[in-house]
Amino acid sequence: MAQSGNSMELSTNINAAQVTTAYGHRALPKLNEELQSEDLQTRQKALMALCDLMHDPEHIYKAMNIGCMENLKALLKDRNSMVRIKTTEVLHVVASHSVGRFAFLEHDIVRALSFLLNDPSPVCRRNLYKAYMQLVQVPRGAEEIISKGLIFPLVRKLQGEAEEEFQELILDTLVLCLREDATEALNSNVVPILKQKLISTNENIRSKAARALLNVSISRVGKKQVCQFDVIPILVHLLKDPVEHVRSNAAGALMFATVITEGKYAALEAEAIGPLLELLHSPMTVARLNATKALTMLAEAPEGRKVLQVYVPTFRAMEVEPHEKPHMAEALQRAARIAVSVIEFKP
Repeated sequence: MAQSGNSMELSTNINAAQVTTAYGHRALPKLNEELQSEDLQTRQKALMALCDLMHDPEHIYKAMNIGCMENLKALLKDRNSMVRIKTTEVLHVVASHSVGRFAFLEHDIVRALSFLLNDPSPVCRRNLYKAYMQLVQVPRGAEEIISKGLIFPLVRKLQGEAEEEFQELILDTLVLCLREDATEALNSNVVPILKQKLISTNENIRSKAARALLNVSISRVGKKQVCQFDVIPILVHLLKDPVEHVRSNAAGALMFATVITEGKYAALEAEAIGPLLELLHSPMTVARLNATKALTMLAEAPEGRKVLQVYVPTFRAMEVEPHEKPHMAEALQRAARIAVSVIEFKP
């Protein structure tokens, strides 16, 4: 007669690489202990489990209170590449939450990660760039990157990384840092490097490089460097780019660069007025707004004003689409009124 019984063999569906975690409130403390283990496999398994748990902000908060962040910082120096990769992955997940960004600032994770900028593992560097990109979504995060002196190495990595995905992540980080303060970037020779990225075959890189130049050109030093390194003709060329976002960001960079006289005449010499006028019919409000402001700057030069006088009715009839946000629509209409007053100005 047959008898029932439980097999002592492991199921074929069991994942041997997956750590068994404790239940409830003991899960994180147990994993935190295992992060400090001398056994390599134990550390690796603990990191794999932690990657899953850190998607919950409550777990991040608890991990901060039990010293988990300091142990993760220590693992960034681990000799095993897989440990470093999984540690940076955990930190990327942490940085995607607001409480995690606070943990980065509280435990000086930014500096600890910076030592892996030249890590031989591309996956490790990708996770690092993603973590920085998440961190700078808030101004305090961008200020932290700047205060730790990381703008210079990030600019160097932008030039040195062959992977386009990495370049995009670095540009995402730099764009928001430059909005806070472009001083260190300007001292790091960022303008000629961004100039190279403007001619990339990758539309995202072109767009983000133009956006970075927009933020660089806010300061007077940035405006002068954009003129000094002959960037304006390339920006004018990008006004005809097939990608709408590229055209919009190029117009935004010109909007700031043409504030100074040198920038005005460089743009006029590159025949920027025609492409900017075409951009007034863009479906993007931001593109029309940037183009209107750039044309206003060019109209301050007598040569620009002379060309634009015949287009006064175009600015007067500037239409606002029904779907546009009220604050953007108001800004566009105000910019159009200013453009008319500048074009019609008679000294």
